[in-house]
This record gives sequence, C-alpha cells and structure tokens, in this order.
Amino acid sequence: MENTDDTKHDSFRDSIATIKDGKRAWIYAQKPKGKLYNKRTVLSLAYLVIFFVLPFIKVSGEPFFLIDIPDRKFILFGAIFWPQDTFLFVIGMLTFVVFIVLFTVIFGRVFCGWACPQTIFMEMIFRKIEYWIEGDATHQKALNKQPYNTEKILKKSAKISLFFIVSYIIANTFLSYIIGMNSVLALYTEGIAKNAGSLVSLTIFTTIFFLVYLWFREQVCIVVCPYGRLQGVLLDRNSIIVAYDYIRGEKRGKFKKNEERTNGDCIDCAQCVKVCPTGIDIRNGTQLECINCTACIDACNHMMESVNLPKGLIRFDSENGIANKQKLKLTARIKAYIVVLLLLLVVLASLLVSREDVATSILRTPGLLYQEQPNNQISNLYNIKMVNKTHKKLPITLKLESGTGTLKMVGNEIINVEKESVGSSEFFIYVDRSQIKERKTKFKVTLYSGDKKIETVETSFLGPISVKH
Repeated sequence: MENTDDTKHDSFRDSIATIKDGKRAWIYAQKPKGKLYNKRTVLSLAYLVIFFVLPFIKVSGEPFFLIDIPDRKFILFGAIFWPQDTFLFVIGMLTFVVFIVLFTVIFGRVFCGWACPQTIFMEMIFRKIEYWIEGDATHQKALNKQPYNTEKILKKSAKISLFFIVSYIIANTFLSYIIGMNSVLALYTEGIAKNAGSLVSLTIFTTIFFLVYLWFREQVCIVVCPYGRLQGVLLDRNSIIVAYDYIRGEKRGKFKKNEERTNGDCIDCAQCVKVCPTGIDIRNGTQLECINCTACIDACNHMMESVNLPKGLIRFDSENGIANKQKLKLTARIKAYIVVLLLLLVVLASLLVSREDVATSILRTPGLLYQEQPNNQISNLYNIKMVNKTHKKLPITLKLESGTGTLKMVGNEIINVEKESVGSSEFFIYVDRSQIKERKTKFKVTLYSGDKKIETVETSFLGPISVKH
C-alpha cells in the first residue's frame, strides 16, 4: 500500500524493525486489549486445551493422534497409516499446501496471528507471564535499564524459571506426539537408563522452546519461517489483510480538542506501532513482518473512540477495498486454486474410503518354477505378506476364489496377524495339468477374518512351457 506522506518515502523498507545499526532491536510490545484480542484469547485457549489433552486420548489402547517418525507409524484421528500409505501422505500434504496457498491468497497471513503455535505460545502464554512479572512495555524497559538489584534479580529469576518450566511442559507434550504419551511417561516411571533417547529428545526440545520464547521470539516469524516470504508471491490487491486506510487517514496530524480537523483521521498517536509484536508501523503498508495479529486494529479503534472518530482506520481489507472501495471478488487465480483444491480433496477422500485395513502382497517364491506333483498335478509355492493396519489382532484364512485349483497352507491354516504388525506365511496352489491352458494363469486369493471378507489379491500361476491341447 502507498503512503502519501513523501517525507517518509520507503525508508522503512531498507531494514526490518527488529534490527537497528546491524544489531538486534528488542521489541517491547505494549499489552494489547480489545474485542479482537479477546476473540484471539478464546481461540487460543481452545487450541491449548486440544494441544495438551489430545496426547492422552486413546482409541483401542492407541493414541488418537501420533506422528511416530522413528517407527514410521502415523495415527491420525484413530486411523493408522504405515509406509505403505506414503502416497496418501503425499496427496494429503499437497492438499494442505494448496489449501494454505488459497487461504493466503484470500485472507493473507491471518493463520500466523490467530492459529500458528508459535504466535499462540508467545503471545498467550509467555508474553502474559512477562506482563505479570515485569509489567507493561514501559516497566520492562525501565527494568532492563536499571542496574541489577534485588528487585531485578527476583523478577528476572522468576521469569526465566517460569519460562523454563512452561517450555519443559510444552516439550513433554510435543514429544508425546512423536513417540506417544506412554513412552514419555516411561521416562519418569522406568528411569533414565531405559529411556536415554527420550531424555535426549526432551532436553533438546526444552532447550529450543526455552531459547525461542525467552530470546529469539519474533525472529522465528521474520527469519526462520518461510511462510511470510510467500506473501510477495501469493498476495495481490484483492487479498484481505490487516490494512491501514491511508486515503482516510492521511495527512496525519495530532488531535487537538475543539479544533475543526482538516487533517486525515490518523492522529499520529503511534499506538498501532507500540502494540505490534514485530515492531512494524502498519501505516507503511503490507510488510514481511506483519503476522495479522490485529493488535493494531484494537489499539487504533480504542483511540478512534477516544477522539470521537469512526473506527476501522486500520481493519481487515484489501488494497482494492481501500483504494477503490471494491469488495473481494473471485479472480481467475482464486478460481484455479479452488478447482485444484477440490480435485485433490476428491482424490484424497476416494483413497481414504477405498483404503484397506490389511495390505497384502502375494508373490511366487523367488527362484522356483512350478513343481511336478503326483496325480498329474502342477503346483506353485507362494509367499504371502500382510500388514495389519488396525488396532486388533486378525486371524486370517485364505480361499481360492477363481480358477480350478486347490490352495493348501504350509503350516497352520489360520494366520494370526498381531495388531499394527506384519504377518507372513507360505502356501501352495495345486492345479490339474489338464486345466493349464497357457504359460501363466491368473488366480484370485481372498483373505477372510472369520466370516468377514478382508481383501482379494490377484496372482499368477506358472505352468509348463509346452502344453498339449
């Protein structure tokens, strides 16, 4: 967005707000308040409850949600996914990326300010602890400038201790999403010796969270996270963002009581800058550092009410909405993203619905051809491998559904496949020589668990090279 004040130019683009003269400029964000902040607080509380409670929820003794990368086991909403389901994961991730792109094109970075874990933890937990112990921005500045005395030591020690404790709690919860809550609890019930790997992981995660929220803070959004840099590619003049109405607000001027105002509505109070957690001036337009947290909207609305001017000088709007009073319209690009997203959703839904609980492969035993058997019969030996994706043990029996042959197991007639495990066995298919009409004959083998049909797998039967008719 443009700024009509030529004295300011675009100098703000020469550096980011958190760096001055090549050094880190610490952000002292003023404590926000207002309707939007209250709504964010409610959503954040809901998010935090889900985050901390979800690892304890189990379905059939298994976690409701688990991303077990070391064992390549993923449980999403009670359904288990294995490496064999990689294509589902790829389609799911592609769908998620397209959704994020579409959401950003339309609504900008509202996800960052309202749903991103980094923002929620920083603004709704750690920043609140900081306000509680050290006070608002002005008190924090004063505390940091004063020499170390009893007050400063006590406050800094209390803040660091609480930051570490909360980081430790978050790290335990985060780790439970990777290795499961039972494995995390085992660290405390069985001791360090048996759970050294869990201890190392917990130490790493705790340290990372602690340093991020104590020191690195908004730099995660500005320096590390790639999402903010997508703005330059994804946002256009129709995207809904946190925007300053420069047409209504300029030219800025201080508010004077009982004066007939000839300037714009912006009273140049800088409250929007003081509450910004990334230290930017939203009046300069869309910037990399803006996370759409809406703290500036609340601050500006409060000041507008105080001086009896209309609210909404800073609001959710688009460049076209401010410059030309145009409402959001579906551009060709948005329509294209919607079509792609719908297609991906249809494909993903179809794959999920058709996904089998047991993944089976049947192959003729490598290195063996057919075997000559008594009574003028030919046999092939097969290996069967089954992946049980369910939470329960499955007793599997095999039946030959097609062809004029006989299936005989090697060993037990019933294959017991433990829950979330792989089972294997061997079996023969016998066929009368007179029934063999070609080099390879197709057969269908069906798996049953009790009376329930699980899956049908097609395989080939290898017969003699020369067959007389």
